[in-house]
Amino acid sequence: MIKIIDLEKIYRTEEVETVALNKMSLEIAEHEFVAIMGPSGCGKSTLLNILGMLDKPDGGSFLFNDIEVSGFSENQCSDLRKKNIGFVFQSFNLIDELTVYENVELPLVYNNIKASERKEIVEAALDKVQMMHRRNHFPSQLSGGQQQRAAVARAVVNSPKLILADEPTGNLDSRNGEDVMNMLTDLNEAGTTIVMVTHSEHDARYAQRIIRMLDGRTTLENRMF
Repeated sequence: MIKIIDLEKIYRTEEVETVALNKMSLEIAEHEFVAIMGPSGCGKSTLLNILGMLDKPDGGSFLFNDIEVSGFSENQCSDLRKKNIGFVFQSFNLIDELTVYENVELPLVYNNIKASERKEIVEAALDKVQMMHRRNHFPSQLSGGQQQRAAVARAVVNSPKLILADEPTGNLDSRNGEDVMNMLTDLNEAGTTIVMVTHSEHDARYAQRIIRMLDGRTTLENRMF
């Protein structure tokens, strides 16, 4: 599904040049669950942003389903992203002014799904994460665990091929964190590819493969089974 070759990302200011990705190469197969680990500043989040087509590399090749996307325009990236990729963030990123239902519905609106079809799809996603009973609540009325459940529902509502998760349990207690990791595992077993950035060795053990990064490159890969 994903193949990157000699990927580079450099951030420049007038005084400083920071190499975030240093000719990094990596392949991720369809249906894999991969955890990416490494110290702060090693390039994990930069890599995730590029894989999610939220940022562009400065050099190298990025193939997504055999399509070279490194030179895509923002509109091309947006079209490919919204049809194929779901995101789960540490800070949930729910819209405070929208209800749980409306937050989950939003990706369908962006994809021009008819209103008559959206209700069934949204309710199925909410049911999957056991949040139907909170469908009319606003994010401020939810616990952290409930907000992350809603965020997972939003990520999967379009049935994406790939979910990118950035520290998905970072703001949760251990019980809610376990629930979120079990949800990601269930989605992976149902066929969704998962790429997760984490500092947690415990969470990384849910993955089939751990990729460790340092200074913008991979240093080690561990197969979990």
